[in-house]
Amino acid sequence: MHNVYCSTGALIGRPNGRDYKLLADCAKRIECDGFEFLMYEDWYGIYESVAEYITKSNMHTPVFHIEKQVGELISRNHPGDTERAIGQFAINCRTAELIGSKLLVLHLWGGIDSDKTIEHNIKTYMNLRDIAEKHSLTLTVENVVCNFAEPLTHLFRLAEVYPDIKFTFDTKMAQFHRQLERIYELPTEWISAHIAHMHIMEIIKCAIFSHCTFRNIFSIQISEFIIISSVY
Repeated sequence: MHNVYCSTGALIGRPNGRDYKLLADCAKRIECDGFEFLMYEDWYGIYESVAEYITKSNMHTPVFHIEKQVGELISRNHPGDTERAIGQFAINCRTAELIGSKLLVLHLWGGIDSDKTIEHNIKTYMNLRDIAEKHSLTLTVENVVCNFAEPLTHLFRLAEVYPDIKFTFDTKMAQFHRQLERIYELPTEWISAHIAHMHIMEIIKCAIFSHCTFRNIFSIQISEFIIISSVY
């Protein structure tokens, strides 16, 4: 049985000021199995208040999306950037723990620099995973869009270095690189064993450009899906 979650990013974003106090009312109008909580950079100074609100609202948030600047800082890698990213990641983990999340979604690379120095990002993953495990959280790496190579190459490399790594697979980002079908086709079907979570975004548009179907997507043996896009 698959659990279907809604991203809180589909409910609040820039159009409504990223006001987390709107979440409880919005959540009541959504029929789903729970929510993937999307962290925003605006909330680092008030993360405890945000977590308290989510807890008191009784929102079920089993999945937590790490704030996206973390991966951008790791990719940029100016002096102090990686250390700052690790510090921000720790706050994300603390917030996730406070609201009862169990699984983390991470953009390990991002921004203009993206995957320019991917081996640095891959090395930094272990630091992040150690922090996540201290909070009893499962860290997954998402197949985010790349500026220099393509996601499956990097996921393959990550799986080589960390054989027990888990991934979040995003259909929209996969289709951007024309890789949507490769999660269930030879010779890249190996990736399905590492997928713990999926983002099914704009699946109808994806299907226009490929042979992807819901049957193919749901044939992957995982229990968690999120299907509503974020408004950022």
